[in-house]
Amino acid sequence: MEILKAHSLEEAIAALFGDGLRIVSSRSVFGGDINDSYCLSLSDGTAVFMKCNALKNISFFEAEAKGLEALGKAGVIGVPKAYGIGTDQAQGISFLLMEYLEAAPRINGYWETFGRELALLHQADCSGFAKAERDLPFGFESDNYIGATPQTNTPKANWLTFYRECRLMPQIKMAEGYLDLGTKKQCNKLLENLDSYLTEPAFPSLLHGDLWSGNAVCGPDGKAWILDPAVYVGHFEAELAMTELFGGYPAAFYDAYHEINKIDSGYRDRRDLYNLYHLLNHLNLFGGSYLHSVKNILNRYIG
Repeated sequence: MEILKAHSLEEAIAALFGDGLRIVSSRSVFGGDINDSYCLSLSDGTAVFMKCNALKNISFFEAEAKGLEALGKAGVIGVPKAYGIGTDQAQGISFLLMEYLEAAPRINGYWETFGRELALLHQADCSGFAKAERDLPFGFESDNYIGATPQTNTPKANWLTFYRECRLMPQIKMAEGYLDLGTKKQCNKLLENLDSYLTEPAFPSLLHGDLWSGNAVCGPDGKAWILDPAVYVGHFEAELAMTELFGGYPAAFYDAYHEINKIDSGYRDRRDLYNLYHLLNHLNLFGGSYLHSVKNILNRYIG
């Protein structure tokens, strides 16, 4: 589906919902740390979710819309529809208009259902998302963002090359100012010997890319819906690792996931190395309070 690109908020509302409709009220809602978020009420009672940011940051929303569209194509887990993006010079904003999710009570077996649906997402066909040619399956059709950090998705033939060159190397380079000489040597040794610690997946998986607990909510069907993606094709273990980084989901979620998509016994030994990417990103975004966690992981693997 082609995402609408509008030159004003008024134009977007008219094109998407009808010429006679207008915004009658808006209220601020929580939508993360990077953007301002609102629930817009239209004159016919329709509710629309809007994210907005500075004019120059329209690329945030272009990337998010592509990610939501990719996840939605799999058709196995709830994802809000992205209606359109645009800029509004008069208000000085770029924006993304999306389906507004009104949460229903959680269904019985909420966590088990979430685990199974995520497993099905990871097993879904993703052959066209990096390159049409199957010899470059890992990556994505365009770069995007992990939080506010640019995320490189250049397609690669194998997972280890992608994780080294498109995930760890850019973050390590950005973090150089925080790293002492010994830590830099550990990073170099890790990059040179990544195949000693990580494995190639049996198949590539379409990943949400930033699936911590705040990016999954209960949707209108009472099941988990996933939001704010940083989509790419990679190893599903990287996704599972991220779900565990800030507390994790209940055991029922992981047990149900494993019923559909087997989790290798060696995953526990690899998990923290996948989360090194996210901790480096937090170091680069939020400062030195994350340096200790980064060093702990490097010490565990490199010594």
